Amino acid sequence: MFQFSRRQQLIILLIAAVIVFGVGYRYALWQGSRASAENGPVLQQFSAPENNPSNKEIVVHVIGAVERPGVYRFSPGARVEDAVNKAIARPEADLSRLNLAAPLVDGKQVMVPEKQVAAPGVAAAVAPGTGSGNQGDRNPFASSSPARAPKGGSQPVNINTADQKELETLPGIGPSLAQRIIQYRETNGGFKVPEDIKNVSGIGDKRYEQLKDLIVVY
Repeated sequence: MFQFSRRQQLIILLIAAVIVFGVGYRYALWQGSRASAENGPVLQQFSAPENNPSNKEIVVHVIGAVERPGVYRFSPGARVEDAVNKAIARPEADLSRLNLAAPLVDGKQVMVPEKQVAAPGVAAAVAPGTGSGNQGDRNPFASSSPARAPKGGSQPVNINTADQKELETLPGIGPSLAQRIIQYRETNGGFKVPEDIKNVSGIGDKRYEQLKDLIVVY
């Protein structure tokens, strides 16, 4: 029978130990990858909804020409039309001035404006000499623009719904002040009383005296 020397026996034992260690190490790696594959989807299933911002509820405040103004909650992806339908628009609501397809933004306010109805029988006064006829027949010193309608003959402007052009028809209100009025009502949720317009930068007591009979709030 073949006899191994002591040195050969040590070499054989060392090789066997390396083989056993390698097999055991690969087996441990295989078990670890198998456990990860089984547990990974479960962890993802329960943790993903908590960290997904797209699942966050949308809260908006609906005011203006609606039957039920107030705070409403919607699922992600809701539109302005959903908020208007929820609050029930009144017959006088002017939905053409809203972008009903716009997505709702969490924490914002939806203002439903009213239709602007022109007062019947109101016509702009025309200065003498500016009527129809040849250019040479006109008074060269007369103003080419129509005079402003008298205070009592025109409908007051609702400063909670009027756009920039409507605001600029008021005395002393230019593009800059009109923009500040719109910005104030969007930031503060509208004007509560007409006198609140004095909170807008550039409108003091003197200018308010010119405006108070020409503006309303509702």
